[in-house]
Amino acid sequence: MQLTPALKGYPHNAPPLTPATIAAQGWNVLAGDLPLPLALIRRGALAHNLGWMQRHVAQAGVDLAPHGKTTMSPELLAEQLRAGAWGITFATVWQLAQGVAAGVGRALIANQVVQAADLRQLAQLRAAQPGLRAPFFVDAPEQVELVEALHLPEPLEVLMELGLDGGRTGCRSAEQALALAQRIHASPALRLVGIATYEGLWAKGDDAHDAAMVEQLMARVHTLAQACDAAGWFETDEVLITAGGSAVFDLVSRALRPALSRPVRGLLRSGCYLTHDDGFYRRLVQHVDQRLGCDGQGLRAALEVWAVVQSCPEPGLALLGVGKRDLSFDMGLPVPLKFSPAGSTQAQSAPADWQITALNDQHAYLRWPPGASAPRIGDRVGLGISHPCTTFDKWRWMPLVDEGYTVTGAITTRF
Repeated sequence: MQLTPALKGYPHNAPPLTPATIAAQGWNVLAGDLPLPLALIRRGALAHNLGWMQRHVAQAGVDLAPHGKTTMSPELLAEQLRAGAWGITFATVWQLAQGVAAGVGRALIANQVVQAADLRQLAQLRAAQPGLRAPFFVDAPEQVELVEALHLPEPLEVLMELGLDGGRTGCRSAEQALALAQRIHASPALRLVGIATYEGLWAKGDDAHDAAMVEQLMARVHTLAQACDAAGWFETDEVLITAGGSAVFDLVSRALRPALSRPVRGLLRSGCYLTHDDGFYRRLVQHVDQRLGCDGQGLRAALEVWAVVQSCPEPGLALLGVGKRDLSFDMGLPVPLKFSPAGSTQAQSAPADWQITALNDQHAYLRWPPGASAPRIGDRVGLGISHPCTTFDKWRWMPLVDEGYTVTGAITTRF
């Protein structure tokens, strides 16, 4: 993908460039070389997170299939694979197609695939890419019937999904799951290769609650997998067992390998670890750090959005030129992290009493109490975000920067 001034955050008068040639330009965010607002990734924190998570899954004896929907970035997917990921998880067949184009050869589709067009596209991707693996989730016999009605040339790999009452998708009872597993095994259109579940929506950041919730859920997964194994319903040399959001992944990763009669590959699907955040996941992963004894060496926030102070219309209020079009707001408002006065090329910590209280489409309301340090028009503020997924989908490119905010590369996205 070629980067041009048509993309938000790209220098107005710069020539078109590829991500690989960005570093040679010597641009610096705080020198004003790129227009704000601008979402960026701190390269040092990114590299730390890549290595940290790979070490974690290696110590747990499982593999990583990180959720690609977090970034949908060919460059970042390639970084994850180079770091040692088994494959990449996607939510849709369309996302899978983008991943295959970026070189992904093994994937999970952590969702039900039911539309005829999607099922045919999946079959076409597998035919065009020999060796491609992309099992998807199944949780109802009606879904099996939809696949069978298409008479595809080869059977498709699937993972039976186990869910929780009141939650998202997945079989709710053991009886329902066992009946479905038997139905899949009898179908010429599908091959059962494993069991999937998801625990992330139920994490509360309470160690006792979260440990009990994960233990109970994964015990159900183990029981189901062992029953399917004993019945001979798995049609694979290696059973896949997968779970794992980005909130309590440490509890899940140690429970992904039930004892079966054949080899088991546990696959952790966490995706937000890559850039982490300064809100929702930071609060939950603090508990992960404590459980693992990380001593401050756990995941680090790598994603920031910088904006300029464009108006100070009343005491205690500044309007930043950034809003809902530019950053996440679905799981918490952004947090002022850094501050750089107009004309400076240095960043410092933002005052602790600065707070973003509201967002419009293109504005953020920065407030502070009486007597606190106040920004001026033209100053720059670096914001930490909560929930990285919905910041990535607002940008078609992001620069990678070093600790001095000099641009050292770039990534692109495919949303």
